Amino acid sequence: MLQLLLDLLKDPLQFLTEFISANGSLTYALLFLIVFVETGLVVMPLLPGDSLLFSVGLLASASGQIDVYYVIPLLILAALSGDQVNYFLGKYFSSWIREREQILFLKRSHVEQTETFYAKYGAKTVILARFIPIVRTVAPFVAGAGRMSYPVYLLYGFLGACLWVTSITMAGFYLGDNAFVKENFEKVVLGIVGVSVLPILVGLIKQLHQRIFKGN
Repeated sequence: MLQLLLDLLKDPLQFLTEFISANGSLTYALLFLIVFVETGLVVMPLLPGDSLLFSVGLLASASGQIDVYYVIPLLILAALSGDQVNYFLGKYFSSWIREREQILFLKRSHVEQTETFYAKYGAKTVILARFIPIVRTVAPFVAGAGRMSYPVYLLYGFLGACLWVTSITMAGFYLGDNAFVKENFEKVVLGIVGVSVLPILVGLIKQLHQRIFKGN
């Protein structure tokens, strides 16, 4: 199981290509599970959501092994379902998780950073967080812990899931025939991840800057 996770993190495109060849339509179930776990289990924030979606779109375009018009609604459902689980985990178990420094891949600092994000952007965080690794996993949990109105959360969660899955999957779909993308897939994925984590890096730099000036 650990090796499976490492292979997925290392090269999602190669992983999916091999899995499709060996398992066919079971790939849809795997994709649903990965997206559901990343968004639904607050202790698993390191799964490769963005690069996975891009790989799905690329494979759908390049080989036709994945039906893009079937997989997009499926993964929107997976993301939205995971959000609901995470919201209610936050609502009922936030105190227990906050008492611990780290549980699996989840650190207390991840929760604190997401709370800061909510303080700045409010309910829009549910949409914005979709495009930021780690934050998108923790955001539903913090929404539940903060007792955000469930109808409001559900609306923003639905919009965020639609935008995230559709935009990144279709980006991979339309760039799938691009020679540069095919030859430099790893660099493209790193670029996607880099853009995704940029808001986190900017936030950390701002915090460091504030601490330095306060110290002086």
